[in-house]
Amino acid sequence: MKRFYPDFRFNSVSDIKADFFAENNIGFAILDIDNTLVSYKTKRADGTARDFLKMLENLGVKYAFVSNNHKKRVELFAKDFDAPFVSNAAKPFTLGIGRAMRKIGAKKDKTVLIGDQVFTDVYAGKRAGIKTIMVNPIEAKETPFFSVKRYFERVVLKNYKG
Repeated sequence: MKRFYPDFRFNSVSDIKADFFAENNIGFAILDIDNTLVSYKTKRADGTARDFLKMLENLGVKYAFVSNNHKKRVELFAKDFDAPFVSNAAKPFTLGIGRAMRKIGAKKDKTVLIGDQVFTDVYAGKRAGIKTIMVNPIEAKETPFFSVKRYFERVVLKNYKG
């Protein structure tokens, strides 16, 4: 079960403070977009996402967006930051994460993946050999698929201590 446990857990990206990155020797971040940085309904970064990304830039943390969403959505979001991105990443497979890491010159031991889902983001990060941060989803999707998925996430995380 440990492969599904995040290394760190926060309520939201706004709860991840600047000193966290230095304390954990993190210089690179692979970022999910939907329900991690913004609601899946939001096309562009809001104030919270912008503040978080500005903090990363101020710290010198290089980042890339990695999303299972389609190119048009991810490209539009990334364009505002002139940031590298990988769309249709097929998480939990690691190919998209590896591509993003190469784009920013990331080293595994200094990289963290930040996402909102156990079975895509956390598991993909673990499989890629990098640290993981799980945040609570910004907005719960009400589709039957996501309801079932979130149920199993709660079961997995029931014994998580982090």
